[in-house]
Amino acid sequence: DNASSLKSQLDQQKTVVENLVSNTRLLESKIQEARSKKDTLKARAQSAKTATKVSEMLGNVNTSSALSAFEKMEEKVLAMESQAEALGQLTTDDLEGKFALLETSSVDDDLANLKKELSGSSKKGDLPPGRSGTNTGIPFRDSEIELELDQLRQRAKEF
Repeated sequence: DNASSLKSQLDQQKTVVENLVSNTRLLESKIQEARSKKDTLKARAQSAKTATKVSEMLGNVNTSSALSAFEKMEEKVLAMESQAEALGQLTTDDLEGKFALLETSSVDDDLANLKKELSGSSKKGDLPPGRSGTNTGIPFRDSEIELELDQLRQRAKEF
């Protein structure tokens, strides 16, 4: 009786041990699964941190402000080029006006008038005769325009 009772206990213990072993294997597999899940989550967290840092760096760079800075620089360069071209035109126009004045005024006429005045042919107090039709090369000069032209010439000298 004793042997049969021990045998039944042994059979029960074998099933309990088999259950424990299978549960232990199941627990080990779950532990392994948890470890791999932990490693995966850790890698994902590190990736998220890196992505956050990259996004912050890109946010600080702000490409639109860099592009707008280039646009401003381009506008300044265009303005400077336009100003230089305008000054070039002003200086050449002024020189052309001076040459036109020199070409229209006759030195011989002036010399003849001076000789007449010295010889006494003209009366004292009378104004010398003006030049006829020789002032057509000189445009009308306005004081504000002249002031602005002088300022532009000063800027040109500074460049």
